Amino acid sequence: MEMISSYFIALWDYVILTAPYLILGMLASGLLHEFMNMEFMRRHLSGKGIKPIFKAAAFGVPLPLCSCSVIPAAVTLKKQGASNGATSSFLISTPESGVDSIVMTYGVMDIPMTIIRPVAAFLTAMVAGLGQNFFNNEFSSEFSQEEKAAQAKVESESCCDSTSESPAKAKRSMVDSIKSILKFSFKDLSDDLSFWLIIGLMVGAAMNLLIPEDLFTQIPDWGERLIVLAFGIPFYICASASTPIAASMMMKGMSPGTALIFLLVGPATNFTNIAVLQKFIGKKGVVINVLAIGLVALGMSFVVDYLYTTFSWPLTFKIEGMHEHGASLFEHGMGIFLTALLLKGLYVENIKPRLKKEESKACCG
Repeated sequence: MEMISSYFIALWDYVILTAPYLILGMLASGLLHEFMNMEFMRRHLSGKGIKPIFKAAAFGVPLPLCSCSVIPAAVTLKKQGASNGATSSFLISTPESGVDSIVMTYGVMDIPMTIIRPVAAFLTAMVAGLGQNFFNNEFSSEFSQEEKAAQAKVESESCCDSTSESPAKAKRSMVDSIKSILKFSFKDLSDDLSFWLIIGLMVGAAMNLLIPEDLFTQIPDWGERLIVLAFGIPFYICASASTPIAASMMMKGMSPGTALIFLLVGPATNFTNIAVLQKFIGKKGVVINVLAIGLVALGMSFVVDYLYTTFSWPLTFKIEGMHEHGASLFEHGMGIFLTALLLKGLYVENIKPRLKKEESKACCG
């Protein structure tokens, strides 16, 4: 009983720590979603060469799209003339980073990791895009009937709204824009993130409570990195949800560089997306992307560990100070609001569809 109580205290500590930053990140994502121009992006990402790859990586870093919702956007860009390089660059930088996860990284970790994470996402996207240009540029951008069917399937199953630009969007009044921002922030995006954020917070709290303080110091350096790579590539966890888990692992002795591998690889790859993507960039293209993600993450992990060691950057996480100083009424209020958002999203996205499916089976049966 005491263990259960301690766990829920640890979980609430994570919730009230992340809530203000995550809510701020959601609002920033809503602003970005409301005012970004997809036609502008299509125009700049089409064509060949390095410039579209660079722009795709740069555009993707702040965008609030997860691994599942970025595919319809990237496929649309490819259909509009984007090369394999630009498409891959966008596909990688977007889920690896985002304004919401950047803000949350600052809230849970520290300033160096807040800066390094989007920079590493940009570099990964650039390497993958250039790899596509050099080794997979001949793959046709014309979609076959099979590819069009795969695109339609991806769009129908996407966990976020369509990325198509509404003609009336530019003509909205200020009140309509505010409503749209709030709807995207606290309905579309929060519903989309709810399942994985709940998982991330629960796992982070469990690791903080149950894992020995020196667990990761007992694993050899290379072994630690390869284990994270092996588990991170096939399984998906969104960028925001991966943050509290990575923070917990670092508090238990994992190096900042190895934690960065988890932050980069987990959001960018998973079995489902790999299966779908080979329809659009080819099997060779998928191999190039996975290799780029893994190799850049591995290389950046050594750079990050070198920087933390050389400059003696302290691993001071705000979760540790929460136990000592307590939380304000504002932070508890934000925690309650975030909890309500996540539970609502979990019901709408996961529980309600299953209940409807069971009802449908019962009626048909």
